[in-house]
Amino acid sequence: MCRHLAFVGDPLTFGELLLRPPFSLERQAWQPRMQSSGLVNADGFGVGWYADGDPVPARYRRAAPVWGDLTLADLGRVVRTGALLAAVRGATRPGADGEAAAAPFAAGPWLFSHNGAVEGWPGSLTGLAASLPAAELLALEARTDSALVWAVVLHRLRAGDAPGQALADTVREVAEAAPGSRLNLLLTDGTEITSTRWGNSLWYLRRPDRVVVASEPYDDDPRWHEVPDRTLLTATRTDVTLTSLKEPSS
Repeated sequence: MCRHLAFVGDPLTFGELLLRPPFSLERQAWQPRMQSSGLVNADGFGVGWYADGDPVPARYRRAAPVWGDLTLADLGRVVRTGALLAAVRGATRPGADGEAAAAPFAAGPWLFSHNGAVEGWPGSLTGLAASLPAAELLALEARTDSALVWAVVLHRLRAGDAPGQALADTVREVAEAAPGSRLNLLLTDGTEITSTRWGNSLWYLRRPDRVVVASEPYDDDPRWHEVPDRTLLTATRTDVTLTSLKEPSS
């Protein structure tokens, strides 16, 4: 049910993160080690990255399995970046949205991914959808739970909420409307990474040259740390902060 990863650090080719490690995101598409729901993530993939001096990220997304995309291998060999967000997708249910449903979703400087599923979708979030302006609903990239969750997060960011507040409030609101949902959200602006662990696995790695937040480690480096469930994570190159998230009824 999806795997994702975000990185901020010294520039490198994104193949060094997504394709070359022994348990890379590409491998997690067909052989995840820590995925609790589903066996493969073959319903699309995407990578968004930041070029030096440009705050608006580029994206490359496809509806096909990541392991069969030769263009990604070429891009991963030559494109260098100091920040990225990438994901492989296992669809919650069949759909016709193609690559538009593949993370990362994007707006302005932001890249976003959702690892999980909303219980009772779409009926469970009817009320939440109705609270958004009609123009924002019409602008949804895809008819998926992740796209609507992103719309709610983006609405809060545009209203001035800090990234951590936007993610935490969205998780609580969705969890209240749809109990049992898995809501691992991942957000970056190319400088800071903000994420939630709510039901699925989440880890982070801090090294002198990088910080990485991922659904699961891409290698056996002992500096990987597991994030506790019901936690908000905020990471920069120099610091990682973990904050407990309250259940909706608390």
